[in-house]
Amino acid sequence: MKTDVSETIRIPCHDGYVLAGRFWPAQQDRMLGTVIINAATGVLQNYYHHYARFLTGYGFAAVTYDYRGIGMSRPKNMRDARFCWRDWGELDFAAVVKWSRKHDPHGLLAVVGHSIGGFLPGFAPNADSVDRILAVGAQYAYWRDYAAERRKKLFVKWHLFMPAITAMLGYFPGRRLGWLEDLPAGVANEWSFRRARLESSYPAAERNAILACFAKVRAPILSIGTTDDEYATPQAIRRGLKYYVNSDRKYVLLKPADLNLNTLGHFSLFHPRHHALFWPKTVIWLKDGVSPWAPTESLLPRSR
Repeated sequence: MKTDVSETIRIPCHDGYVLAGRFWPAQQDRMLGTVIINAATGVLQNYYHHYARFLTGYGFAAVTYDYRGIGMSRPKNMRDARFCWRDWGELDFAAVVKWSRKHDPHGLLAVVGHSIGGFLPGFAPNADSVDRILAVGAQYAYWRDYAAERRKKLFVKWHLFMPAITAMLGYFPGRRLGWLEDLPAGVANEWSFRRARLESSYPAAERNAILACFAKVRAPILSIGTTDDEYATPQAIRRGLKYYVNSDRKYVLLKPADLNLNTLGHFSLFHPRHHALFWPKTVIWLKDGVSPWAPTESLLPRSR
């Protein structure tokens, strides 16, 4: 078994921006492939390092990274950052896919995406080279899909307060508020003003190209939700999955009791407490493409 180490990497994007990431080599001689871990909005890559290290013990190499505007990929002046969610998929994730394929040209390439990180791959022009996707709490992020009992408070927080303070400061000071990391104005506003349909959130001339990019993805998707997630509700997950029209999509809804816990929520599943029960089951999907849970719902590719 190899030594448990990781190394800092710099990942150049098509537009010249350079992302900060870490590469975690497989700890077994027989490497199963590479797993790219896409973070949630405003969450540092560090949060996923425990899970990345866990994967290396099963023979996977792993790549974590900060999106542009976040953490180690943050510019000196956030007020000058003109980044949006779409950039995180179209430029950042695409660059990480390219880097990973260069490092491991012929091996399995899988993605684990948390929250918006599970939706972003469809924006990447090279996402068709991804072999498998595990989406955890991944959703399209439209406010009407929030859990009904929390919808009003979340709407005020993210769709009234966030755009107002972003307009005042030129970026969203999430760290100062203790909510999440600071966000570039474009990311905050794309979240705040998200429309019910993906294509309606972008200029009319670009809509068909965006939908066609999502349609290029053919990797099977296993999407995991939890019954007490106020963001990734069943309707939010379904809204996101429907854009991957040429992927075999399985949706699983877990209850806290399934993992011997009282609560799970939106962020819990990447906490180290899940290293013995939930995390090993994700390896089954990443390795063999077999869901260890009976699907709550299955969506077949459009072509079938």
